[in-house]
Amino acid sequence: MSATPATETITEPTGESPSGAPTAYAPTDRTVPTRSRDRARYDRETVHSILDQAYLCHLGFVRDGAPVVLPTLFARVGETLYIHGSTGSRPLLAAGKADPGLPVCLTVTHVDGLVLARSAFHHSINYRSVVVHGTAYEVTDREECRTALDALVDHVVPGRSADSRPANSKELAATAVIRLDLNEVSAKLRTGGPNDDPEDLGLPFWSGVVPVAPAYGAPIPAADLAAGTATPDYIAAL
Repeated sequence: MSATPATETITEPTGESPSGAPTAYAPTDRTVPTRSRDRARYDRETVHSILDQAYLCHLGFVRDGAPVVLPTLFARVGETLYIHGSTGSRPLLAAGKADPGLPVCLTVTHVDGLVLARSAFHHSINYRSVVVHGTAYEVTDREECRTALDALVDHVVPGRSADSRPANSKELAATAVIRLDLNEVSAKLRTGGPNDDPEDLGLPFWSGVVPVAPAYGAPIPAADLAAGTATPDYIAAL
């Protein structure tokens, strides 16, 4: 697969938002790509959009000297990511024992298209990704934990937390949440068509992009759903 830079030129916004917060994250040694730097973005609007459109993240950390990467649910609340887990999960146990917290790397990726070039070398994908470096902490405050759990439910289906039974004390005791603040963050995108070499343009092979997009099917009621229970509008809207 080729790592040839995409045709899009990326510029970074500067200054502050109306609220006074910086509009972009400051690049660091860990967030500047070593290749295809023109694909990197640091503006909050792009980063938040990529995070908010993803259901799963991959959380990487080191446990007992070995790397571990786990897929898990997450949600963004402002400049904080909440990562779901159980009280017996490895990252939660590590975050609870580590002082001052657990160093992690969290990633999110969307595949937007298959880029098919005339040469095998220049095949690629169009994608949007975010990488977050930082220190994760166990959420121990009960109210913050409830806020985080509501955000996790609403991240999957907006409006669902208000239309379901809240977690009870036993469920809260078995559920854990990790907090990761958005400080050291970068996004990376690839858009556009194939980057064929000029000498390959005359070859008789199809070249182009096959778009990839998520799709929702019709909601399937639970087998034990009470007769006459209507599908909520927020679910039908999917």
